[in-house]
Amino acid sequence: MVDIVKIYVHWYAGRSKNQLTASLGVDRKTIRKYLAPAEASGMAPGGPPMSEADWGKLIKSWFPELARRRLNQVTWAEIEPHRDLVKGLLETTTVTTIHQRLRDEGKLAVSLSTFRRWVTENLPDESARSKVTVLRDDVEPGSEAQIDYGFLGQWINPSTGKRHRNGPAGQPLNGTGTSLRHDYC
Repeated sequence: MVDIVKIYVHWYAGRSKNQLTASLGVDRKTIRKYLAPAEASGMAPGGPPMSEADWGKLIKSWFPELARRRLNQVTWAEIEPHRDLVKGLLETTTVTTIHQRLRDEGKLAVSLSTFRRWVTENLPDESARSKVTVLRDDVEPGSEAQIDYGFLGQWINPSTGKRHRNGPAGQPLNGTGTSLRHDYC
């Protein structure tokens, strides 16, 4: 689902409804539906600057049902009793693993995508924390090696007729710009 605020921001910047349809991937009728209250109130593209927060307030007044999105999620009530457990597990476990555990224990019957939406909407801080990438410190050149395995294809041994996997193992030496490579057949 596209963020409705984006429709207004792009429209107010002067993009046509056809351009909005193409760039945001939203049906033209949907664009018309959401822009109708703005046009009816006399707003037109190119007016005084408006922030996304300003648009959010107007959208809530024009479409109050969007502000109460949480109430429209029927299956979220099934997840809510597990809020504290999910919140605690998010510190060390992925959303997918938590969902699988709850399903395996018979405590949950909702889909993974529904569970992900619930976590994103109801536990935004914990959800955002799980998306953070922690960078490692640089290592001294030559002090560490990593092995990368790959698959280059298959070859048939002409004498036996058997197929063999041809997979190299590369050992890049960090920071040295060199790589040791061994071909295993």
